[in-house]
Amino acid sequence: MSGTYLGMPAFPDAAHDAVRDRTLRGNLRHATHTIRDKRAQAVAELADWAELREAGKQIKDHTLRHLDRYLVQLEESVTAAGGTVHWAADAAEANRIVTRLVRATGETEVVKVKSMATQETGLNEALEAEGIRAYETDLAELIVQLGKDRPSHLLVPAIHRNRGEIRDIFRREMSAWGRSAPEALTDSPAELAEAARLHLREKFLRAKVGISGANFMVAETGTLVVVESEGNGRMCLTLPETLISVVGIEKTVPSWRDLEVFLQTLPRSSTAERMNPYTSMWTGTTAAAAGDGPRAFHLVLLDNGRTDTLADEVGRQALRCIRCSACLNVCPVYERAGGHAYGSVYPGPIGAILSPQLRGTQSEIDASLPYASSLCGACYEVCPVAIDIPEVLVHLRERVVQGGEVTRHGAKVTLKPAKGHAAERAAMRAARWAFSHPAALRAGQRLAARTRRLHPRTLPGPGRAWSATRDLPPVPAEPFRDWWRRTRQAEGKDST
Repeated sequence: MSGTYLGMPAFPDAAHDAVRDRTLRGNLRHATHTIRDKRAQAVAELADWAELREAGKQIKDHTLRHLDRYLVQLEESVTAAGGTVHWAADAAEANRIVTRLVRATGETEVVKVKSMATQETGLNEALEAEGIRAYETDLAELIVQLGKDRPSHLLVPAIHRNRGEIRDIFRREMSAWGRSAPEALTDSPAELAEAARLHLREKFLRAKVGISGANFMVAETGTLVVVESEGNGRMCLTLPETLISVVGIEKTVPSWRDLEVFLQTLPRSSTAERMNPYTSMWTGTTAAAAGDGPRAFHLVLLDNGRTDTLADEVGRQALRCIRCSACLNVCPVYERAGGHAYGSVYPGPIGAILSPQLRGTQSEIDASLPYASSLCGACYEVCPVAIDIPEVLVHLRERVVQGGEVTRHGAKVTLKPAKGHAAERAAMRAARWAFSHPAALRAGQRLAARTRRLHPRTLPGPGRAWSATRDLPPVPAEPFRDWWRRTRQAEGKDST
């Protein structure tokens, strides 16, 4: 990835400020609880949800095991349909390719349908540096862009904003980007949506270049798929003469039959809808006389750490993600800290395992992300492709603390243990030694039991951060081993 957000501290420091923002916490609590309750109802309607979930997992795992073959097939299919495929090893190369393609058209404006891959690479900033202005057309993305803000949710990037804040942003910023907001604009959802519609409509009708992402790419036909709820995607995909799609390589599925599974699970898990209001599919290009559709189509296949992630047998399951955001809506940590604390376009539980793999764990923020979880397991329970997020979190924590061999930029490298975990490593080594020596363990347990009245109520030093929000468990009056021996002997005497 292109890096963390400028100046982002480690997760605990960023979350420290976020949890004290009552407005933010209120916005997040209301939104996440509403979405997850609706999702639960939508999922409960399907008697075969567990089977669909397993099917999605199996399809994704099969595709990832044979990704090299399916990517070649995808390229051949797109090319045969009149499109052009470009391969980008990292964010910088993807941005160079897209910038070159836009400049070749002679245009200085582009419209975008929400693409997390372009947020990942920092494409908007790269285009702006070349004098090209990118307009976000998804309502929530528009709010974020006008507010000079950052996304905080996979599905609802402006989830941290309430209606009053959105109204103020529209009134203050819309005129600098195009059509002004109505002077009497209120915080009514209908009025806010109408203001955004009128603001965006002139951009749709004027734009000659569109930039998109894709939810899925079908290898057998070269078809790309975008699912959305507002219709902005349909406008971006059909009106511009040139369409450039930037998509992560893991979004590939082998066939149309495979796509059927995800078109059932994604809407219910994300927006709690039985199906998306708009499911747009395009294959290659269209002739001018044929009607709507791009005359030139370019597909930029983005790696940017994905093949490195694929090399990790435990961590690779993060690449199954279909960006539904269900894990964010049930996560108690995300609900209190918000998305900005994760320092990535991928917040929440999935971001806590995806970002450190795509970017590595060398930075302070990425080394802290695997700890941004209570390991409650709610994220795994709601994941429509059964990503065991707690398992990957523990796996990445071990990598941070112990170091070891990983794949970076296609080569095997050995990571050094992260700084600040010396005490943790020493404690684990001591525990391993004690559990390997029963006599020493027994002596330690007896000593702890006999001195229990002297034990402090809070831990000293670094342990204070743990005991500040938890009660230390009381030490029993005698170790279990002694209790067992005493009670077993008593039972033996009674029986005789």
